[in-house]
Amino acid sequence: MANVTTSPRSPAAPAYDPRLVRAAVAMNENDLPTAEPLLRSLLKDDPFDVRAIRLFAELAGRIGRYTDAENLLRRAIELAPQFTPARANLALVLYRTNRAPEALEELAKVTADDPDNVGHANLQAAAYGRLGEFDEALALYEQVLQQAPNQPRVWMSYGHMLKTVGRQADGIAAYRKAIELLPVLGEAWWSLANLKTVKFSDDDIAAMQSALARDDLTPDDRWHLDFSLGKAFEDRGEAEAAFRHYSAGNELRRRRMPYKAEDTTESVDAAIATFTPALLSGLSGQGCAAPDPIFVLGMPRAGSTLVEQILASHSQVEGTSELSDIGFLARNVEGYPVALVDLPEGELRRLGEAYLLRTRVQRHTSRPLFIDKMPNNWLHVPFIHLILPNAKIVDARRHPLACCFSNFKQHFARGQGFSYSLDDMGRYYRDYVRAMAHYDQVLPGLVHRVIYERMVDNTEAEVRALLQHCGLQFEEACLAFHQTERAVRTASSEQVRRPIFREGTEAWMPFEPWLGPLKTALGDVLDCYPEAPTTREPTSL
Repeated sequence: MANVTTSPRSPAAPAYDPRLVRAAVAMNENDLPTAEPLLRSLLKDDPFDVRAIRLFAELAGRIGRYTDAENLLRRAIELAPQFTPARANLALVLYRTNRAPEALEELAKVTADDPDNVGHANLQAAAYGRLGEFDEALALYEQVLQQAPNQPRVWMSYGHMLKTVGRQADGIAAYRKAIELLPVLGEAWWSLANLKTVKFSDDDIAAMQSALARDDLTPDDRWHLDFSLGKAFEDRGEAEAAFRHYSAGNELRRRRMPYKAEDTTESVDAAIATFTPALLSGLSGQGCAAPDPIFVLGMPRAGSTLVEQILASHSQVEGTSELSDIGFLARNVEGYPVALVDLPEGELRRLGEAYLLRTRVQRHTSRPLFIDKMPNNWLHVPFIHLILPNAKIVDARRHPLACCFSNFKQHFARGQGFSYSLDDMGRYYRDYVRAMAHYDQVLPGLVHRVIYERMVDNTEAEVRALLQHCGLQFEEACLAFHQTERAVRTASSEQVRRPIFREGTEAWMPFEPWLGPLKTALGDVLDCYPEAPTTREPTSL
């Protein structure tokens, strides 16, 4: 929540500029169109007002302009080095841009100035978790909760970390404690639902419905409660009630996370037009030769966590997480993807080395290979191959109706804006299939495809084929993947700790009467599954 903090530059200022107050109110209400011109006007009159700079940085962060947010916050700190709230905001931006070590450096300064702030300790623990330093994270949460036991959001964050390391019962207890302290905390209810293994009682449903009926509920709590009630009614076989809540949660979330399906289509068009056999041949062999990464990509909720768990059960492979580094590197190539052909000599190798350097912090064992399972990396398959030609790439694919509906009922903490509309979902899946079909043509044999339903039906054969593609000898542990003890940070964390199961292939069926918009958007991709439709010339919608 935005707030106005007294500027260290003028601690005795008698009053705030009315525009700053109105902008802060607008930010609290997430009314960014009102806040932005007020802040621009104020900063035009006084470009050194660090309170306005900080608030403008928060606005930039909310719309995903993290580079702008970081630059603004660094400017505020330069003007007022003791402006602790700005430094705390900078730490948050660094954390959200996958720069946890830098975030921890800033948080060390913040906590020295403001040692009793629970929010700072909460972010510190999350940053430790992002780095895979789970013991440190858990110890910090426990220290905070010992000092301030009535903090529902800290209990919730503690639950997240316990879930990640496989302490499910303790995680559930932490979520329940958060709900006991704050029954309207929608994210805590959703955290229970998101375990996929918790069944809500009649009392739980009544409590969520009571919270949802309140007039003072925040939008964030409301959509989390809707997603949770959707899961509760789905578990009871009440498909219509479940779909009503899923739809309500998605619609509210979609309005606050703008997504344009045309942008994805245009990106795929550009990739298909750019990555021709001639371009790929001309740039071949210029990347970094290290074989370390195995990229597992595709649609979210398509079985990528299962693939990761199988591979991470091998003695030569370390599981990490969904790493944002490929997207970051691609975005920083001005004119991407067309401009790749004009990069100076050695730049593709430098980009590959930069990826390995950025991801080094995620590696905590001596195993020679590691997994990056960011699903959205499917758009960048040729880029990955150019900068890391010896990396292995695995495409996890699942039946379009099963996969897309699983996304529709999944609330993602950040990103995946396509998932809040059945029409957008179908168009995204179609663009993904279209892109991957092109990559298969221009880079034959590069991508190994794991079809989820085949993995369920013939697990051993599919696991052997997956390992062979990755250049790995078969190990029995890869079939007993559910027994592998490791941290899993995604929504499937509890599912991959169970033997492989068939329910995921059929969960969409009770909801088929409401999936017409999804089927229409999928078009012939649905009819052709698991194959791709005949490749067409790229066209923008």
